[in-house]
Amino acid sequence: MVKSDDTGKFILRVSLGVLILLHGIAKLQGGVGFISGMLAQHGLPGALAYLVYIGEVVAPVLLIIGLYTRPAAWIVAINMLVAIALVHTKELGALGKQGGWALELQGMFLFAALGLAFMGGGRFSLSSKYN
Repeated sequence: MVKSDDTGKFILRVSLGVLILLHGIAKLQGGVGFISGMLAQHGLPGALAYLVYIGEVVAPVLLIIGLYTRPAAWIVAINMLVAIALVHTKELGALGKQGGWALELQGMFLFAALGLAFMGGGRFSLSSKYN
């Protein structure tokens, strides 16, 4: 079996991008009113909710194609930190019904994005400048 860090980076990049993009598509269809309301509850301008389109549509597309991978991954990581802070703070130390961390999905997205932010997109990407 041939070792290929670039293949691993490709798989991580595309899977994270697709999974986050699905959340973005849902927000394109349903709007960001829910997020706007949460921001307002925290004393922040509701208009900031539109930034979710960058974190859940633009950045994931960049990850999938491998263009500006590191900055796109940082954007996804920041998006996940904001999502955790706005919606999931009470669950940070909680376990789910099956015994795993209650924020497994959010944690996986966050840590995968951080990994890509530090590693870059690898050889199988459109941009070699950020690899």
